[in-house]
Amino acid sequence: MNWIDLRSDTVTQPTPAMRAAMSRAEVGDDVYGEDPTVNRLQEKAAELTGKQAALFVPSGTMGNLTAILAHCQRGDEVILGDKAHTFLFEAGGVSALGGVHSRQLPNQADGTLALEDIRAAIRPDDPHQPITSLITLENTHNRCGGVPLSPAYTRAVGELAYEHGLKLHLDGARLFNAAAALEVDPKALTQPVDSVTFCLSKALCAPVGSIVCGSAEFIERAHRIRKQLGGGMRQVGVLAAAGMVALETMIDRLAEDHARAQKLAEILSECPGLVLDPDTPRTNMIFCSLREGFPLTASQVAQELKAHGVQAGVAGARRFRLVTHYWIGDEDVLKAGQAFIEVLNSVPHSVRTGRDR
Repeated sequence: MNWIDLRSDTVTQPTPAMRAAMSRAEVGDDVYGEDPTVNRLQEKAAELTGKQAALFVPSGTMGNLTAILAHCQRGDEVILGDKAHTFLFEAGGVSALGGVHSRQLPNQADGTLALEDIRAAIRPDDPHQPITSLITLENTHNRCGGVPLSPAYTRAVGELAYEHGLKLHLDGARLFNAAAALEVDPKALTQPVDSVTFCLSKALCAPVGSIVCGSAEFIERAHRIRKQLGGGMRQVGVLAAAGMVALETMIDRLAEDHARAQKLAEILSECPGLVLDPDTPRTNMIFCSLREGFPLTASQVAQELKAHGVQAGVAGARRFRLVTHYWIGDEDVLKAGQAFIEVLNSVPHSVRTGRDR
């Protein structure tokens, strides 16, 4: 079956142009720094983010872990949100592998951390307490609805970090979605930060890989950390070639994914039994929930949708996350919306409303 797969943009497959580039990629030993395709990719990534240097890593999780360990010593503390991907979905790596203590602050509805909360969380110089070394942000913010964080907010956090002698890292897994939604140059979102990680996969469609960007000195430290984590690869230009195509061809089309998400949200807003989050979607993610009292769970609805060729992301007992991407076209949006309507309408009215007709 040709699925309409809305579970995530991680399901994207490389485009034909990427496959062709991979087949003819010029390669060398990247551990020796001799893979020309990787080197070109890293130079391109540094240019796009306005940083001095960049480092190719296998995944976004390794990218964030590498950055945090390059900024922090064992026993240091990192300030991050309680809905941050690094806190929720990266297996506690910063603590388990780096001995870095995390201070979780409540994410606001717009994905930000309140400046007063950050300021209050910075530790005093006290031997009884860990040393606050780093603040991390996430843009777009996944669990807060795929919302983009503004340049003004990022600058404000950067200024606060600088004032207290802290570093600022940005988990920019979907950085270019944020830039597209805000209609700004990506550098406007990365200029205030000391380091940034972004994914070549997800909406950019490359099969594997993320990039860590920062100062030359920072990347030198990150390179050593990557080696310690087992991320040193050899003739990896076959993957970097797909990343180059991603950066050259996929960034400028991300607004198309956002427009299709908006269209799908409009259809779903008419769905019985379904409530959309306020202002969703802000980028390529739609968050919605089953109405109170609706008798099926999100997992049960998702199972019924499979019969219509649709795979939906389940984000909670009664909650969905639906993500558009390169492989979701206009016709797919219409079919997916109709599938939701049919599945939710298939539940008898008296059961849906909890009363007789």
